[in-house]
Amino acid sequence: MRPVNLIPADERRGSRKPMRGGSLAYMVLGGLVAALLGIVLIVGAENQISSRSAEVTELKSETAAAEAQASKLAAFTQFHTLSSARTTTVSNLADSRFDWEKVMRELALILPSDVTLTNLTGSVRPGISVGGGESVSLRSAVAGPALSMVGCAAGQESVASFVTDLKDIDGVTRVGLQSSLRPTAESGGSESASGSCTAGTSTALFQIVVAFDAAPVPVAATSTTEVAAAPEEAAPEEGAAEPAAEGTPAAAEGE
Repeated sequence: MRPVNLIPADERRGSRKPMRGGSLAYMVLGGLVAALLGIVLIVGAENQISSRSAEVTELKSETAAAEAQASKLAAFTQFHTLSSARTTTVSNLADSRFDWEKVMRELALILPSDVTLTNLTGSVRPGISVGGGESVSLRSAVAGPALSMVGCAAGQESVASFVTDLKDIDGVTRVGLQSSLRPTAESGGSESASGSCTAGTSTALFQIVVAFDAAPVPVAATSTTEVAAAPEEAAPEEGAAEPAAEGTPAAAEGE
């Protein structure tokens, strides 16, 4: 026979006692666990936000301190920039200076006894007006320092020899002969390119430009050094000079 439990169900004990809550208890328990996890996540997020906010506040404070320090040092930065600019300017000025004293000394050494300079003008760039200086149009073809010479020589051979000697001056890159004229017998032999050479009909009146192309060319705003020899008293003109029959020496290019 099959045994039958005669104890009422609500008084039974052990594993045979029926469940009183059913599935509702599990649902409530799951809801509580989910709520607990949500609270934990919210608290963790709030803590992380608070930590990041503190970091942002600290970084802003450091940025403000760095900007204040930079403002204090701005004057030193501006001074350094100004100092560098002035140093560069002085260096450029020093590099663009031309040693006229050396050129004049070497010119005096190679100047022949049969050549007379009535006007000598030195300038670091074309377009400079020098008091007492005589303009030579060939000067405009030289961008850098150059000497413009006007004078006379004993003859065309002396002019050619003088042009060759000018190439021996240190720094000379080329020598240009603009003109070399010999007065005719009818002119009386007294007029020169500058009006101050008095000689016979064999005298050659010349205009020469000596170029120093390798020298640095200063900017237009830079002050320049000029060397000019005042012309001598001009002799009264007795006649117009005409080209010589045998022609004039050609312009010579220096090495």
